[in-house]
Parts: sequence; structure tokens; C-alpha cells
Amino acid sequence: MALDKPYADIPGTTIFDADQARMGYHLNQFCMSLMKVECRERFKSDERVYLDVWPMTEDQRQAVLDRDYNRMIELGGNVYFLAKIFLSDGQSFEQAAAAMTGVTREEYRKMMLSGGRSPEGNRYKREQ
Repeated sequence: MALDKPYADIPGTTIFDADQARMGYHLNQFCMSLMKVECRERFKSDERVYLDVWPMTEDQRQAVLDRDYNRMIELGGNVYFLAKIFLSDGQSFEQAAAAMTGVTREEYRKMMLSGGRSPEGNRYKREQ
């Protein structure tokens, strides 16, 4: 990290800043390629071969293959770019967000309609 980042202490949150953008550049560019039908078809026909075209880290490639969106975010992915993957898989944003938060789609919907997650237990790491 280039600078002291007090926001790095927010539990359960990865802030997409310039360092994250640099780290995830190729991952996010891969995601953007999925906007084209022919790229989605190539990806779906052999995901590993298509991923190997992109100069991502092996950790980033494996996170894509595993559809581990939280790990992709840790590795520089931006959720708005990652949406291209889950939409290519036929998933809605709601389905992906539910999976990322570890709840069912219905539980996620109910949580969001009732105002979001409870702040209880969400403290800065240094306060725990």
C-alpha cells in the first residue's frame, strides 16, 4: 500500500482505491470482455484456456474458476466489473450478493428491504 489507509480497518469491507484498481486491472479487463457475445462463448467453452489469455495472477484466475467473488474483490476486482461474470452465468446481482454475504437469496432480500445489515458486531478490527 502506498499510503496509510485508516479505512483498511473496516471489518468485512474492501475499499476499491487506486491500489486495488492497479492490482485488479487485468481481472477487471477480463470481466469487461464478457460484454461481447463471442468472448462469453469462448469463456464458457473453456474457461481455463480463456483465462490464460489474460495476464492475471494465478490466484485471480482460480478465484474466477471457483466463482469466489469475495476473493476476487480482495485481489482487486470491482463488483461492478465482476457482475459481468455472474450475469454470464445467468445469476442476478441479488443472487451473487446473497452468496457473497453467506445467506440465501430470500434472506438477502429480506435483509435489504429491512434496512440492511445490523451494525451490531461490526466494529473496527482495533476495537475487538
